[in-house]
Amino acid sequence: MREILASPGATRYILEKYGIRARKKYGQNFLINADLIRGIIDAAQITEEDCVLEIGPGIGSMTQLLSRAAGKVICVEIDESLRPVLAETLEDCDNVKILWQDILKTDLRQICEDYNGGKPLKVVANLPYYVTTPILMQLLEQKNVFTSITVMVQKEVADRIRSGPGSKEYGALSLAVQYFAEPELALMVSPSNFIPRPGVDSCVLCLKAYKEPPVECSEKVMFALIRAAFNQRRKTLANAISHGYTLGGKQYTREEVTQALEKMGLPATVRGEALSLEQFAQLSLLMDPERAGN
Repeated sequence: MREILASPGATRYILEKYGIRARKKYGQNFLINADLIRGIIDAAQITEEDCVLEIGPGIGSMTQLLSRAAGKVICVEIDESLRPVLAETLEDCDNVKILWQDILKTDLRQICEDYNGGKPLKVVANLPYYVTTPILMQLLEQKNVFTSITVMVQKEVADRIRSGPGSKEYGALSLAVQYFAEPELALMVSPSNFIPRPGVDSCVLCLKAYKEPPVECSEKVMFALIRAAFNQRRKTLANAISHGYTLGGKQYTREEVTQALEKMGLPATVRGEALSLEQFAQLSLLMDPERAGN
């Protein structure tokens, strides 16, 4: 399909031709602004040297333009009813490969090996809003598989990811993303750029993966601390951690947690939302039972 698909007219033609209705089950909203897509591709710094992983190509609006910028595009799509659609819309895109499967059940490292000689990929995606967090975490936890992740997300999610200690948006997602990558806001996106229009504003975020974590920590213990802190957000950190959470195979008393906080110069009444990533990392080292002195 040589015509640019990302326009209201071309998109409606394809949707009507194939009787497609956006499926809430898959969080489908189709992009209709080619300039916006080019802006996303520019933000991701895609070149002919890159192999790109696109999650949820839909009817191929972004895929079509990605194929012109990248060396290779690997798409993972769960909705098999789109097979005939993509066969038409991507018929001229010889550098596109579609994998019909669930991204949450996909071996991402194997894609890297099979299609890019083991070298890291770049991710570009308009993520389904209802599974944004699990998809992001699956991507981020794959070390040395991606150099960058450029994604369209709900503005509320973007605010949470970029927030810092003390803000109401700050939480486990903020800390997890900021541990694995540096988040940057690339674009603001209004509902008018989609069919159907979502009920919320969106953002494009660029997540530049760290080669090494930005903090020294005991990773398993740190994430257990973060879960404890934000699963019981209204409790003090000492109370939250000492109520049934196991850190590195050990359960801690409130007094033991308080002692660790005091070593950091923090009061016993501090809540998790007040701690930075660096402070959670420091606390994880103090409370890791496998380290000397614990």
